[in-house]
Amino acid sequence: MAASFGIFVLAELPGDVGAEVRALQEQFDPKLARLTPPHVTIIGSSGVGAIPSDTPEARIRDALEPIAADTPPLTLQFGPPMRFMQTDIISLPLDPHGPLRTLHERIATSGLPFKPSRFLFTPHCTLNFYRTLTRETERALLAVRVSTPVTIDRLQVYLTRDPQPARRLFECVLTGPRVNVPR
Repeated sequence: MAASFGIFVLAELPGDVGAEVRALQEQFDPKLARLTPPHVTIIGSSGVGAIPSDTPEARIRDALEPIAADTPPLTLQFGPPMRFMQTDIISLPLDPHGPLRTLHERIATSGLPFKPSRFLFTPHCTLNFYRTLTRETERALLAVRVSTPVTIDRLQVYLTRDPQPARRLFECVLTGPRVNVPR
C-alpha cells in the first residue's frame, strides 16, 4: 500500500499474529510500522492494480459486500520470509492458490475498474519496505518465522493519495459459511 495512489483492498492481520508482525515491522522498518497496519493486500499490488481513486465508494461497496457475504473467514499460514528480487523488500508469503486466490479473482472479475499490475498475484505481508538492510539485518529478518496461522475475517478498503496518510473508507466482514476442508 506504500507510495501509491488509488484504492486498495486489504486484510488487516488481527490478534496475536497482527501484534507479532507489528513488532517485527517496528524492529526492522519503523516507518512501515507507522504508516500502515500489518496486512495482506488482496487488491492493489499484484494480480490487479489499485482501483482508481475516482471510483465512487458506493460502487466499490456494491461490488465487495456480496463477495464478502459469500466468503467464509480464511485461515492462512505464512511461509518463511522472502526477499523481493533485487530490492530490500522482505515479506511473509502466503499460498497464492486456494481460497485466497478465489477471493482475489472474485474481486478482480467483479466489474470494478483496476489499474494495471506488473506482477502476478503474490499474496504476502510486508515486513521491510523502506529501510536499507545490512547483511546482518537481512539474515536476522529472513530467519524470522511466524508460525501461528492467521484468520482473516474481514476486508478493509483504503484510499491512498501520497504523501497524505492512507484513509480507511469502509470494511466488509467475511460471513460466508465455513467449509470443512479434508486434511
